[in-house]
Amino acid sequence: MKLGIFGTLALMLLGAGLADAADRVVVIRAGHLLDTESGRSLGPQTIIVRDGAIAEIGASVPTPANARVIDLSAYTVLPGLIDAHTHLTIDQHDQDPLGELDHTAAERAFGSIPNARAVLLAGFTTVRDLGSYRALVDVALRDAINRGDVVGPRMYVAGAYVTITGGAGAVTGFAPDLNLPWDLRFGNANSASEVRERIRALAGQRVDVIKMFATGAILTHNSNPSAREATPEELSAGADEAHNFGLKLAVHAHGAEGIKAAIRAGAASIEHGTLMDDEGRALMKQHGTYLVPTLEVRDCVGGNYPPEFVAKAKQIMGFQLQNFRKAVEAGVKIAFGTDIGVCPFGQNGREFNLMVQNGMTPMQAIQAATMGGADLLGIADKVGSIRAGKLADLIAVRGDPLNNVRLLEDVRFVMKQGEVYKQD
Repeated sequence: MKLGIFGTLALMLLGAGLADAADRVVVIRAGHLLDTESGRSLGPQTIIVRDGAIAEIGASVPTPANARVIDLSAYTVLPGLIDAHTHLTIDQHDQDPLGELDHTAAERAFGSIPNARAVLLAGFTTVRDLGSYRALVDVALRDAINRGDVVGPRMYVAGAYVTITGGAGAVTGFAPDLNLPWDLRFGNANSASEVRERIRALAGQRVDVIKMFATGAILTHNSNPSAREATPEELSAGADEAHNFGLKLAVHAHGAEGIKAAIRAGAASIEHGTLMDDEGRALMKQHGTYLVPTLEVRDCVGGNYPPEFVAKAKQIMGFQLQNFRKAVEAGVKIAFGTDIGVCPFGQNGREFNLMVQNGMTPMQAIQAATMGGADLLGIADKVGSIRAGKLADLIAVRGDPLNNVRLLEDVRFVMKQGEVYKQD
């Protein structure tokens, strides 16, 4: 039978279409599977992935015809990890915020591309990115990833830091007669009404979360981490206005009084919580506020940072681990977060070992990076566990991370929404 050129082309297109359909069905054979909902490790499981979502899972699920099979029988499969405190647009090579004055927003945007890739390949399929010095660069990165232009994790972004003029998170330390460009002061707010106005502006730029500063910061010039900055009225306005737009409020807070003011105001999470006291822990339990501890930062603020920053880190961060242990003992809700960008991108997994060394079991630490993060971000219906109907965000390691949590520093397989980005 002679088909001619058009008939042959039609068959080729049909074949391509069937191949694409088959590619959309992926079968993963897991040697072990961590059920983060029950807190148990399961034996061999088969996971069927269709169109980027988990369709079926079980010990004896049949393999569909023509499906792509991925053999992970020598691995432990987990849900994709969630880092609830990242800064993917930070310049890893210049840790002084004054360096922002040497670069354009375009440079920051292009420079963030390898950062995003490194974090995804480390097994973190979702991140909550809590602010960019150059406002809205993180929004652009999120959208580029969503379009498929850039390889990176699913991002939930803050757009800019909402902080007092010259406060924590701001670019400071320059002569007072200089004026910053608009994108380096986009989040400045010095009253409750200005906080509301800034949050409205950020919501208009399609951010996913609001980030405010209740206290000073280690990594800001002329800033005292223990000192209160935002007032209770400003924090309450921030939480209320964020809620008006369906957004959650994340609050940076080192000092005990700033932590408590943020909790009372309605913050969804306290970032760092370095000097938290017993009253603060009780308030977190009462309000259901999450702690995002960012423990590894203590090991990364060193010789490549301005001496002022190093001195402040040494002064207060010795208290962080003991207060984290007390929070774990008190039953405070904890979501995994690294502040990555302070530490090298792609090393996010090192946080797990610190969490386990300071009071959490390996499963609790993994749940903080899956179920806890998903709940905090409001996306527990999509990610955080391996269940039919959720997105196919899956990672795998060789060995049992419940026996050696440091295996999560060496993720061997990464799938995000059904697409494989890394395979041993």
